[in-house]
Amino acid sequence: MGQLNLPDSSLIYLDTVTIIYSVERFPSYITLLDPMWQQLQSSRFQVITSELALLETLVLPIRQNNRVLLSRYETLLTLSEVNLIPISQSILRSAANIRAEANLRTPDAIHAATAIESGCTMFLTNDLGFRRIANFPVVILQDILDS
Repeated sequence: MGQLNLPDSSLIYLDTVTIIYSVERFPSYITLLDPMWQQLQSSRFQVITSELALLETLVLPIRQNNRVLLSRYETLLTLSEVNLIPISQSILRSAANIRAEANLRTPDAIHAATAIESGCTMFLTNDLGFRRIANFPVVILQDILDS
């Protein structure tokens, strides 16, 4: 099993699945992600995600009326170390181009556009579709586990 290397001064984008793995403590991925959360407090790097991640992570806990899980997502996504980037018209235009060129679903295109517009140096996900974006700094978590 490999290790997630997070260079100093990195701007790391968390796709929704990465947040889900962290909050719900998926056994396969938590050993990769826990060190990131621990190191985040040291300000060696920054973590961002789209406000869209807030919507995507809250649906299931709301549907299941799981207040504990809902609170855990809210707590993580409102940490001062996690920057939620608003969905702007500029991001939506960029997402439209990404969707057209890379054939991604709209939410994924919004995440990618947010990462690009924010200047992210690393995009953490487990979604192979992001590899279709040219020159995109995607890191697939499963690839690290398999290495």
